[in-house]
Amino acid sequence: MQFIPGFSRERSATLLKTRHAVYLHSYGRIRQPVSRGDAAPMKKVLILCTGNSARSQMAEGLLRHEAGDRFEVFSAGTKPTKLRPEAIAVMQELGIDISQQRSKSADDLLGQKFDYVITVCDNARESCPVFPGPALYLHWSLEDPATARGSEDERKLVFRRIRDEIAERLKSFAAGEKA
Repeated sequence: MQFIPGFSRERSATLLKTRHAVYLHSYGRIRQPVSRGDAAPMKKVLILCTGNSARSQMAEGLLRHEAGDRFEVFSAGTKPTKLRPEAIAVMQELGIDISQQRSKSADDLLGQKFDYVITVCDNARESCPVFPGPALYLHWSLEDPATARGSEDERKLVFRRIRDEIAERLKSFAAGEKA
């Protein structure tokens, strides 16, 4: 039996069995990749976490900033909350404005096809919806900075550390995926 790296045996079996399922409904607007002339089509990437409040939001902003010409980037949560001000602040330190992003539900993206689905927390990995098409599922187990306690400065230190870890992983991801 084939397994998807980073996913349990049971979850791998479910994803592989239903990978090409067609959903009868789709929520939200389906966006078409931007045409780049005779260049290869942009790869669609979905970054998922539980709340879509910090990790996946920072990852969306970082990948758009670094490789937005090669990837159409989405983020969502399995139980979306609201965008964390600390995430906005630490991204602004890099000159990346994510203040207009909003937390979205993974259910809003059902029916869309993605080339990559990246889960950035263990909970999202286990409750990740199945998306149609041949998406490659990747899992990065990252600490949730939203649970950080202490002063604002202490919380921002945690957000910076996670932001930087995400940035390194995304650099490796983008370097390995030449569009």
